[in-house]
Amino acid sequence: MLHRNESATFVLIHGGGSTSWDWHLVAPVLRELGHDVVAVDLPIEDDANGISELADAVVEACGDRTDLAIVAHSWGGLVAPVVAARVPAELLVFVSALIPKPGEAPNAWWSASGYNDLGISFETEEKEIELFYNGVPADLITASYATARDQSWARGDEPTPLKAWPEVPTRFLLCRDDRFMPPEFARAQVRDRLGITPDEIDGGHMVALSRPRELAERLHRLWTEPRRETDPA
Repeated sequence: MLHRNESATFVLIHGGGSTSWDWHLVAPVLRELGHDVVAVDLPIEDDANGISELADAVVEACGDRTDLAIVAHSWGGLVAPVVAARVPAELLVFVSALIPKPGEAPNAWWSASGYNDLGISFETEEKEIELFYNGVPADLITASYATARDQSWARGDEPTPLKAWPEVPTRFLLCRDDRFMPPEFARAQVRDRLGITPDEIDGGHMVALSRPRELAERLHRLWTEPRRETDPA
C-alpha cells in the first residue's frame, strides 16, 4: 500500500450556474480536519470561456500548492479531469458529477451518457428545488438561488480538451437520495466511464448543503486511506 501526505489541499469545483458558495459549509470542516482548501469561482458567464479556460482558472487558483485533491460537483465534473491533467493532483473525486469521455463535448454528455433517456426535466424553479435540493434547509435554498449565476453555453458543443484520462487515482461519491442523478444511473455511469465501484453517502444532489460535515469527513477519508498499488502514480 502507498500512502499520501497527511494533509491535502482540497480544490473544490462547483456545479453549473453556481459559485464557490456551494462549498462554504464543507470548507471549514476540511480545514478543521487539517487540510487547506481552494474553492474556485469558475468564470462561467463569459461566452469566450470553454472547458479549457474554466480549467485554467482552477489551475491558476491552485498556484504552487502540492498534495492536491481535485473535487468536483455536478457539471463541474466536466472540468475536473482537465485540471487534474494540468496540476500535480494526487486524487480526483467526483461528487454526484458528470463524467466526461476524452474528446466528448459538454453538450453531448446528456445523450451520450444515456441521461436524456431518464426523462428528467427541471424547467421550473419548483421542479429544480424538488430535484436538486431535497434535504437542504429552506434558508440555504434561498441563499443558493441568491448566489446563482447565468452560465454561458456558447462553447458547449466544442470537444473537451481532455485527450486521455489523467493518471490520477479517481473516486466517485454517489448520493443515495439524489433525484437529479439517480443512484442507478450514477452506478452505470461510473461503471461505464471509470470502470470502478462508487463510494456512497446519504443525501441529495446538493449534499454539500444538506450534509456538509458528512461530506467533508468522507473526502478526508478518501484522502487518508492508503492508495491501492493498482492506482495510477
